[in-house]
Amino acid sequence: MSRNLLPAAASPDTRKRCFDPVVDADTRLLLLGSLPGEKSLAHSQYYAHPQNKFWTLMGEVLGVNLTSLPYEARLAALLAHGVGLWDVVAQAQRTGSLDSNIRERDDNDLLALAASLPRLHTIAFNGGTAAKLGIKVLGAQAQRYRIVSLPSSSPAYTLAYAQKLQAWLMLRGIEAT
Repeated sequence: MSRNLLPAAASPDTRKRCFDPVVDADTRLLLLGSLPGEKSLAHSQYYAHPQNKFWTLMGEVLGVNLTSLPYEARLAALLAHGVGLWDVVAQAQRTGSLDSNIRERDDNDLLALAASLPRLHTIAFNGGTAAKLGIKVLGAQAQRYRIVSLPSSSPAYTLAYAQKLQAWLMLRGIEAT
């Protein structure tokens, strides 16, 4: 006799999957998040939650008003500046959007992606979970790159915007080198 061991409130399929990487041969800076949140998954867009400050922060870094652009133009602007996007986690069980709820994860092949990007020199992590997991996935190969751990752009991470911006501004100019 089989029994359903899921709590009554749990959805039978809470497995979440990341998006495809946004990179090209000129990617010099790769920004890695953990796993897209519910709003991002619902809109099939990186950092779609209106309170997530990713696009505002990257706009400050690049000197481009990314928030005023349509989504595809935002991605094109990142690529034009040598910036790529992806996530550390390929898929995982997660109820809601919090990284602390990630369970039974499968990680992306960051080593293969990094090896396919001939100009890549910096890998930045958007948040502590992405950094912790991503550095583990990269292993000894992490030493080949400049590694930058950034405070999460998520509204769940309550650091003041000015403090987040100060940390994110360390990326200014990295993408151009």
